[in-house]
Amino acid sequence: MKQLYRSIQERMLGGVCGGLGKYFDIDPTVIRFFWAVVTVISVGTGILVYLLAWIIIPEEDTAEDFPPSSES
Repeated sequence: MKQLYRSIQERMLGGVCGGLGKYFDIDPTVIRFFWAVVTVISVGTGILVYLLAWIIIPEEDTAEDFPPSSES
């Protein structure tokens, strides 16, 4: 089953749009553009919704998604 997480790799601010892009299998740039248009049309309500999503949606687990680093 798919789970919605905030993205670590596709992140500009909080990773919300990147996570939505992974979940819906859409380019995160399309979601960012749509979110910006909705924010402008709704006179800033999109910002509040983004902040709420940033708080509510958990961040993806880094241990499963990335190989261990070889730094010593």
